[in-house]
Formats: sequence, C-alpha cells, structure tokens
Amino acid sequence: MKKIICLVLLLFLLSLVACSSESGEPEDADAMSKATEDRYDEMEIKEYKGFKLDPSVGPRDNSIQGIQTVDINSYTLKVVGLVKQDITMSYEDVIALPSYEKLITLYCVEGWDATVLWKGVLLKDIINPAAAEKTANTVIFHCVDGYTTSMPLDDIIDNNIILAYSSNNITLPPSLGYPFIVVAEDKLGYKWARWVNEIELSDDEEYKGYWEERGYDNEADVSRK
Repeated sequence: MKKIICLVLLLFLLSLVACSSESGEPEDADAMSKATEDRYDEMEIKEYKGFKLDPSVGPRDNSIQGIQTVDINSYTLKVVGLVKQDITMSYEDVIALPSYEKLITLYCVEGWDATVLWKGVLLKDIINPAAAEKTANTVIFHCVDGYTTSMPLDDIIDNNIILAYSSNNITLPPSLGYPFIVVAEDKLGYKWARWVNEIELSDDEEYKGYWEERGYDNEADVSRK
C-alpha cells in the first residue's frame, strides 16, 4: 500500500513539473525574451570583448515622422552656420574619414536602454575643416524628417562624440537613422539625432530642439544612481 501511495505522489510531482515547463515561462530568469531576440539582425554580433550587446533597434519606433528612407546617391551632409567655409560631403566622403569604435549605452526616456557597439567618425573631424568661428559654442543637428536637437561644441570635441554609420558590425539600419546617427554619449536618447543631414554651428547656447521645445531638459545628462 505504501508503495502505491509513493508512486501516486511521484506521478503527481512529475505532472507539476510538466505543467510548469509547458507554461511558457523561461527556465532561466536571465534568459532573453523572444521579442528581444527577434530584434537582432541576422548579421548583427551579440557580444564584444566579453560584453553582451543589445539589439541595435529599440523596442519601438519613436521618431516624429516615422522611419525615413534616405536615397544615398543624392544624400549630402552639410556643415553650415558660424563657420568660415560651408562644407558639403557625400556619404562616401564621410566614411572615408578615420573610423572609431565605441561600446556605448543609449538610455531612452521611455525607460529602456541598449548597449551597442558603434562605429563611425569623430564629429570634430567633420567640423574642423569648416573652421568654426570663435563665437560658435553650440552644434545644432538637423535631420531628414525635420527633427532637431543640439549639444555644446566643447562637449562634442572634448568627449570625442562620433557620428555613427554602423551598429554591432552591421550598416546602420534605416530605423536607427541610416546613414548617420549622433552617438550622444552620456546624453538621453532624444539627443541621439537620426538621419542627420546638416550640422549647424551656432552661438545660441539656449537653442531648443524638437523635444526640448516641448519641455524636455536641454542638458539631457544621463543620471546613474
């Protein structure tokens, strides 16, 4: 009789284990969700020097006019404003400059973040040939969709801010700003201008871009508590 009772208890425990594995809950609490896994491009690397990389593309598009499709054959990047010489560069002109790679985390005001391997060129290498006027203290980024934001010129130079054309070893996806995104290190995501097509040098330290005009902090510094 005891053997029968033990056998019944064993079968009951086995049925509980089976139900729990069929419930769809991950066995490993740290396992990546399928939704996150599905966001990786098939050619995108997922690890770099021991660091786990997040998918380049975030969980949702939050651009002001939807994802932009840029014709690279007619695309130009202009440097204008308080400069001694306006400059116009093609995509090929930009990517021919010395390249740099940085592992940087983007922090979105919506609450998510993504650590990505970015590759691009230093913004100061684009700006320097235009020769900024002494009064220039602010860089305003203009984008294909009409979006604008700004950063102090000194921050861009001192922190070696890059204009990226690659994320996790793939060409920057359209949803991430192809051909170029400003990798605004240590700034919140709305400073990471996508689809940049004009860099304006200005003396307006108080310039407010699209979201800043709508109440977002103009400094946008990342707070790591």
